[in-house]
Amino acid sequence: MQHPVFEIADIIERFGKQYIGKYQPNAYILRILDALTKCRTPALGGHKYLCDCCGKERIGYNSCGNRHCPKCQATKQAFWAEDRMNEALKVKHFHIVFTVPEELNTICLLDSKWFYNQLFQNVWGTLQTFGYSHYGIESGAICVLHTWGQNLSLHPHIHCIVPAAGFTLRGNLKRISKKGKYLYPVQMLSSTFRGKLMGCIKNKLKHRGLLPLYQPLIDKAWRKPWVVFCKPSFGSLEHIVKYLGQYTHRVAISNQRILAVNGNGVTFMHKDYRDGGRQKPTTLTGVEFIRRWCMHILPNRFVKIRYYGIYSSKFKAMVKRENKKLVIKSKETSAERLLRLTGVDVFLCPFCKKGRMVAIETLPRIRSPTSCIYGRNNNIPV
Repeated sequence: MQHPVFEIADIIERFGKQYIGKYQPNAYILRILDALTKCRTPALGGHKYLCDCCGKERIGYNSCGNRHCPKCQATKQAFWAEDRMNEALKVKHFHIVFTVPEELNTICLLDSKWFYNQLFQNVWGTLQTFGYSHYGIESGAICVLHTWGQNLSLHPHIHCIVPAAGFTLRGNLKRISKKGKYLYPVQMLSSTFRGKLMGCIKNKLKHRGLLPLYQPLIDKAWRKPWVVFCKPSFGSLEHIVKYLGQYTHRVAISNQRILAVNGNGVTFMHKDYRDGGRQKPTTLTGVEFIRRWCMHILPNRFVKIRYYGIYSSKFKAMVKRENKKLVIKSKETSAERLLRLTGVDVFLCPFCKKGRMVAIETLPRIRSPTSCIYGRNNNIPV
């Protein structure tokens, strides 16, 4: 993949000081912004490599590893997807997406951690209820939280991968031989989910004494149709893995979508679903871009991928029994596993494309009293 010309780190460097002065973000957000600007720079140290074929040298700096960094997710995504493939039941899987009306965004911003937890709780509560009522089974789901729309607006929604099977009360696996397109009636899923979530929101606001203030928003959200997407079942486990990988370790925007960063702001591509999903450029001021991007920073220690029902740790032994598979610990290194899964050889010489890059020196971190938010060049010695 071609290296992007512009990165989120460049935007933070250029407009970060203005954003901080205007919005005064907390220390947690500042640490994340700082981590992204330091990623793969001398500030984090690295290694000097020498090709054993052509003799050329190359310096590789360490990654920040932050889960909000678009440069640090590819490896995690590939490894996670393969692990899930090895653990998944050999049955059909359905993709279900639960969304909420935009009127609830204001309530979400009051306490995002609570709101996201309620999304997870009520999504699984709805799926679990339908599993028992329609098929008499304990179903399962892998749920992934996304908080953004294509233009970086706040759009909380949860992607679910649901198996067409579950365990009965006697502990036997029961497969759902569903011939239709959907696992459950979509309209019933939507109305049940709406009732569960809105009940929790009203109780929370009532407890805080804020219900009268937000009652008009609640009434408007209740009257709108709540959308639950249910897509056809996947054909194979390999298909599941590829599809899961698109959603699990995404960040609000990838560097590849950024077209330009200049004095006028930031221009990036977005998919306009109101116009048939056509790709269109949009421009925001640098400060507004960072503000929107920071809305999607997850709360500290928040778990964005959750496993429920038969895919929870409680049922792992039963799922392994059904798969009848001997689990063998792989002796591959991370680099070998990445090469097998993605075809990317991190030690291949980028110059001659034949030799292997061998680490010959460890480079220490370069510390600076000035935060990298105000410029990565502060950490580079003159």
